[in-house]
Amino acid sequence: MKLESFDKIYHVHRKSNVKRWFVVVILLCIAALFLPWTQNIKVKGNVTTLYQDQRPQQLNSPIPGKIIKWHVKNGDYVNKGDTILQLSEVKEDYMDPLLVERTEQQVRAKQGVRNYYEAKVGTTDSQLKALGAARELKLSQLKVKISQLNSKLAAEEAELLATTNELALSEDQFNRQKKMYDEGLVSLTQFQQRSVAYQNALAKKTVIDNKVAQTRQEIVAVEIEQNSTIQDYAEKLSKTEGDRLQSMGLIEGSMGDIAKLENQVANYRARQGLYAVLASQSGQVVQLSKAGIGEILKDAESIGTIVPNQVDYAVEIHVRPVDLPLLKEGQRVMCVFDGFPAIVFSGWPNTSYGTFAAKVIAVESNIGANGLFRALLAEDRGQKPWPPQIKMGAGVQGIAILNDVPIWYELWRNINGFPPDYYIVDNQKSATTDGKK
Repeated sequence: MKLESFDKIYHVHRKSNVKRWFVVVILLCIAALFLPWTQNIKVKGNVTTLYQDQRPQQLNSPIPGKIIKWHVKNGDYVNKGDTILQLSEVKEDYMDPLLVERTEQQVRAKQGVRNYYEAKVGTTDSQLKALGAARELKLSQLKVKISQLNSKLAAEEAELLATTNELALSEDQFNRQKKMYDEGLVSLTQFQQRSVAYQNALAKKTVIDNKVAQTRQEIVAVEIEQNSTIQDYAEKLSKTEGDRLQSMGLIEGSMGDIAKLENQVANYRARQGLYAVLASQSGQVVQLSKAGIGEILKDAESIGTIVPNQVDYAVEIHVRPVDLPLLKEGQRVMCVFDGFPAIVFSGWPNTSYGTFAAKVIAVESNIGANGLFRALLAEDRGQKPWPPQIKMGAGVQGIAILNDVPIWYELWRNINGFPPDYYIVDNQKSATTDGKK
């Protein structure tokens, strides 16, 4: 009996094309094995910037103080120099409202003391000049007196010499007169006259001797007075010079005190300008950590963060140590930003949709705490521009483009667990291509 249902279900008598399609598929698969495949390294990272001044900046309190007024709220956009909040003083050393004026009074008082000592130094200089002039005058007088005494001594010595000669002559005459008197050749009166003349000559010589001795003593006394004068004036000059040096030392001390007080005045004025916390750059204020009025801020305590408006974005990626030798400066990397749809064919980067081109500009030489190396990517200006909606810290998936190989080679490499081929980037060629574009 023939079953119609069997014939309708199992078409055993009909001609089939399965074998033909099987062969075609096999041939297509074999042909596909010879298609080009771009080797790549898949990495993850996030959006950042190359410039420190374009990174999110913390708002810090420059001084300890108490919040008295807020001028912004979370999410507000501010320009550079806008006031974020105002502070009041909490340290007792700075609470005096006339602190600057009182410190300036101290400066003026110290300046007056310095001027007094400068005047004293001027007076001391005048005293030194007067003492020097008086010493020279006194010494000149003593020199003149010594010169006069020396002249007097010379005259007296000459007189002494004449008197000595006269005495010798009188003594000789006296001796001859005495001999003649003894022989009876002269009278007693004549002998007595010669004796008186001899005694007068002897007395005259004694007087001259005394004068010479007295003059010599006067010269010695004047010389002693000269040495005493030199010593006295030296002591007076030394004492006056000591007073001068002491005054100069006090002047230097006063100048140091003045400089210190002027520094305090400048610091107090600068501190008065720190009661308003200003925006360090233009951007959005976020993550304000203090609330309300009256909260106390410590020195350099964080208040919040400013995210800059104008940012030249870059991407930082983290590379495994095994892939690090394959990554070089100037290498092309395709980026997929979080939040932007993309269709990615990793082996055919030119056919991918939603990817953005970047170039490796730096590879750090030290490994990070996560066991990965960090590399920085910059936008490839010759390709499609990056989306303006990206934000700092957004996630990024990167595909580092390596060598072009056949698909069969890539399958064989993965089956054997071999790494991608070592790829040398031709930076000169890349730069020339960019310049032509």
